Amino acid sequence: MAYVPGTALLAALVVGCSASTGTGGSAPDSKPGEATVAAAAPGKYRTLPDPCRAVAPSALKDLLPVAAELPEDQQKKVYEGAATITYDTDRRVGCRWKSEAPDASHTLFIDFERVVSYDPSVSDDDRAREVYTKKETAAGLSSPSAAPSSTKDAEKRTSPSSDSASGSASHALSGPASEDGNANDPAGENGSDTGGSTDGSAGSAGSAGSAGSAGSAGSADESLLPRTLDDLGDGAFLDDLLTRAGSTAQNRTVSVVFRTSNVIVTIEYTEQPAAPTGPPDSKELQDKAQSLARKLVDKFSE
Repeated sequence: MAYVPGTALLAALVVGCSASTGTGGSAPDSKPGEATVAAAAPGKYRTLPDPCRAVAPSALKDLLPVAAELPEDQQKKVYEGAATITYDTDRRVGCRWKSEAPDASHTLFIDFERVVSYDPSVSDDDRAREVYTKKETAAGLSSPSAAPSSTKDAEKRTSPSSDSASGSASHALSGPASEDGNANDPAGENGSDTGGSTDGSAGSAGSAGSAGSAGSAGSADESLLPRTLDDLGDGAFLDDLLTRAGSTAQNRTVSVVFRTSNVIVTIEYTEQPAAPTGPPDSKELQDKAQSLARKLVDKFSE
């Protein structure tokens, strides 16, 4: 048997302990003095409400006036609404209602998008703010003073008809392309724009509200032009788009988009007369859309 001097044995034990990676030692890849980066705060909202139940029956009766004149079974169908198809209902949901009458039809569409940041250094709220700002900029309302330059500019923009005003949003929700171009991103992580129609009808309406804003007189009422809203959520804007539906009739779509924490809400309210009796009243539609927006802000605050 070989004899190991005491000093040599002690040195071997020291080397063995130094090579150990036990629970009390540092991880192999840790670096002295390296600071740990704290993850950004998560968003306030982790789920979304049922959009088809988010609007109270009393509000629906006001927004869809002719529905109250329908037989009870038809009223029920109108007020139930139709949910839009989304990839992930924890991240995005929407609902659409429509009522038709001999003189006019009304369409209401709402969309809820919960924005989540997968960048640990960016909070959900900050990411939602970025997404909202892009929508506001796309609407030509990057600052409170931003306003449509002219009615001529408005007429150059395109818009969906009343049937497609909410339909285009539904189409966009069925497969929205995220900001990085990934149409199959189920979470819409990179902030897929809230409803294609927000960027299609509301967004492209950035300079559109002046057309017929003051009714048949054709003179624009500045208080009714597309604008930012200071008293709604953490940021909001209103858009107003008047377009032709057929050869003579005109329909109007009022959109309100607002952010509350990490959720972005889009409301689109459209009226289309059945006959060329003049453009729908801008103030009435704007007042109703803003009233609904305030109710939805309160609902998220519950």
